[in-house]
Amino acid sequence: MLDNNQLLRFTTAGSVDDGKSTLIGRLLYDSKSIFEDQLEAIENTSKKKGHAGVDLALFTDGLRDEREQGITIDVAYRYFTTPKRKFIIADTPGHIQYTRNMITGASTANVATILIDARHGVIEQTKRHAFIASLLRIPHVIVCVNKMDLVEFSEDVFNTIVAQFEEVASKLLVKDVRYIPMSALLGDNVVNKSKNMVWYQSAPMLHTLETMHISSDINKVDARFPVQTVLRPQNDTHRDYRGYAGRIASGVLRTGDEITVMPSGFTSKIKTIDTLNGSLAEAFAPMSVSITLEDDIDVSRGDMIVRSNNKPQASQDIEVMLCWLNNDPANPRTKYSIRHTSNSQKAMIKEVVYKIDIKTLGRVTDDNPLKMNDISKVKIRTTKPLMVDSYRENRTTGSFVLVDDTTNETVAAGMIV
Repeated sequence: MLDNNQLLRFTTAGSVDDGKSTLIGRLLYDSKSIFEDQLEAIENTSKKKGHAGVDLALFTDGLRDEREQGITIDVAYRYFTTPKRKFIIADTPGHIQYTRNMITGASTANVATILIDARHGVIEQTKRHAFIASLLRIPHVIVCVNKMDLVEFSEDVFNTIVAQFEEVASKLLVKDVRYIPMSALLGDNVVNKSKNMVWYQSAPMLHTLETMHISSDINKVDARFPVQTVLRPQNDTHRDYRGYAGRIASGVLRTGDEITVMPSGFTSKIKTIDTLNGSLAEAFAPMSVSITLEDDIDVSRGDMIVRSNNKPQASQDIEVMLCWLNNDPANPRTKYSIRHTSNSQKAMIKEVVYKIDIKTLGRVTDDNPLKMNDISKVKIRTTKPLMVDSYRENRTTGSFVLVDDTTNETVAAGMIV
């Protein structure tokens, strides 16, 4: 049974004019997830533009300069709910120069929807979007073969595109791939099953999203509890209380578990697991709790409580896949702040091992500094050890951002190899 309150995050990606915004507009429109005042505003705007009906793309292109240029230039987030599930959509641009936007929108996604124009098939940007989905370890991919109405709803065209994408996916770390032929403009196989493609026997897009199981995407094995703050209530009732509050990043913690506090290495046992509604015998990701220990040991913000028989790697030298997000290039040997879970400390880029050619997806080496949208493998050195897992195994403890202390801008996002 699915939890009706379970949240699913999905991102849309595709080349220019593949119909991403139209698809999301159709999804919202046909699922009746649009408020009346929003619909009225879009209808008025559509009339001013001379459209005969509602321009579905306007449901996501909410900024005036986006509308004037006719393209989506940023990550547009939309929220909607059906009787079966809650959703957050990240509509990301398809342009190469907006690679950073796609990575931003896809970083927390459970599902990546990749649009392909049925007339053009798998093209260079399709491969790039599939590569980024693989790089970010998005566990589920839905390939939406759009504009099937422009190829006469041909099953042969659809099968050819499926074969093309299968060849791409076979070289990447993409496991669960599903294919849906559709026409976002006409509504075929978006919310309602298409009458024009009776040869397609599987579910339309919304039903696929509603019934997709995503609970297995959370790491349930490795117990990781980054400490956000130490609770010391100043009242008579809880005078001796000392709790360590935070959000469980992964795994399960139970009272009586033998734990180690990293990086200090102090050991103890969990005495209680407390919440606003009382104590629990066990807690799991992504619950926010306060943990008390049987021993009075030194624990502070940035430390990580883990099971003694299952520890993450503690290292000052880490290899990562890094996406440079800032307009200014990276400065060699410059110190940045690295934000990893609740831990913040200084770090610098020691070496750029190689860069990814975003057009060919091949590896290149050069002496040029990292610039905006560059994806590269680098070596980073931190001032103190970080408690890390590989991003493949744990998306929470395997990810981080770099911040420029002078401007307080996030300059890069990284995934630990």
